[in-house]
Amino acid sequence: MASGKDTALALDEALPDIDWTVPPEGAERGWTDAPSGRLATLSMGAADAPRVVLVPGVTGSKEDFVLMLPLLAAAGYRAESYDMAGQYESAAAGPARGGHYDHDLFVGDLLHVLGETPAHVLGYSFAGTVSQLAYVRRPDLFRSLTLLSAPPQPGQGFRGVKRLGPVTGLTTGRVGAALMIWGVRNNFTHVPPKRLEFVRHRFSLTRRSSVADIISLMKRAPDVRAELAAAGIPKLVAVGEHDLWPLDLHAGLAESIGARLAVYRTGHSPCETAPHQLVDDMLSLFAEA
Repeated sequence: MASGKDTALALDEALPDIDWTVPPEGAERGWTDAPSGRLATLSMGAADAPRVVLVPGVTGSKEDFVLMLPLLAAAGYRAESYDMAGQYESAAAGPARGGHYDHDLFVGDLLHVLGETPAHVLGYSFAGTVSQLAYVRRPDLFRSLTLLSAPPQPGQGFRGVKRLGPVTGLTTGRVGAALMIWGVRNNFTHVPPKRLEFVRHRFSLTRRSSVADIISLMKRAPDVRAELAAAGIPKLVAVGEHDLWPLDLHAGLAESIGARLAVYRTGHSPCETAPHQLVDDMLSLFAEA
C-alpha cells in the first residue's frame, strides 16, 4: 500500500501545465489597504477557519500558491495570499515619492494582513526574511512559521548561492534585478509553457525599482536566528534539492532555529512543483501548534 508521502509525490509528478491566471474554483479575489498602498489578495476556505497566510517572494505573486489553496481549504483552513508592494497587481503600492522599498515597508504590510488574528505563516524566498522579521516584531500573530526556499544566511544572502555566490557582492541591486529578470524571461529555470507565459505577463506590471530594492535588501538581511530559536512555535524549512542555495546551508538554518527540514525533488519553487508534499508537511506542522 502506498504511503501518504508516496501519494503526494505521485500527484505532484502528474501535475499538468495550467493557466496560472485562472484562480481555483471557489477562490476569492480582493484588495486590502495596507500601509504601503492597495495590495491584491487571493483567498480560499471558510472565513472563520484557522488562517494560513502565504507570502510570495521577489518577482512573485499570490498566484504562486494556486495549487496549494484548494489543498489547504480542503483540510479546513482559510488560505490567504497577496502580491507584495511593487509586485504584479500590487505594483502601485510602495514607498513615498523618492523613497525606497525597505524591510520595514514589507514587514508593516505583512502585519497589516495578519491583523489581530494569529495565523500559520509561509514566507517564500525573500518573503522568508520578511516573515522572520515580522515574527520578531509580533510573535503573538504567528501560530507556526514555514520558510520556503528562503535565503539561509543573514547579511549578504547571495554569498552562498551555487556557482555565482562569490561574485554577487560586486553587483548593484539594479544590475542584480536586471540579471534576475533576464534569466527568468529566458526560462533558465525550464518552467512549462503556460507558466512561462504567466511569468512574462507578470513582469509587464511589476515595478523594476521594487525588484532592485529587494535585491539590495537581500544583501543586508538582519540576523534573527537567536530569536527564532527561542520561539515557542513549530517551524519548517522547506526546500527543493536543486535550490539556488546548497542544501547544507538550508540544513544549517533549520538546525540553528530548531526547525524541521523538508526536502523535495525539485528546484526553487516547491509551491508550484511539489504542492501536495509541501501542504502535507505543513499540515503536520500545524498539528503541533
